[in-house]
Amino acid sequence: MIPNPVKVAAPAILLAPVAVPILQGLTGIAVVGLGLFAAGTIVSKTVKAFTGSQQPLIRKEEYPED
Repeated sequence: MIPNPVKVAAPAILLAPVAVPILQGLTGIAVVGLGLFAAGTIVSKTVKAFTGSQQPLIRKEEYPED
């Protein structure tokens, strides 16, 4: 059975103004998360370069026993 177009269109019209801010909010969260990931990677690589350590964010006393 084909649904009545009014029953389908009415909720879409009511939700349309809300959809754009939600989409922009989700996009903003993704961009902030990517920025934090990139900053963490840069910090980790910088510490590794200055200390010469393979695992820069772990203290020497916490290294696993070889």
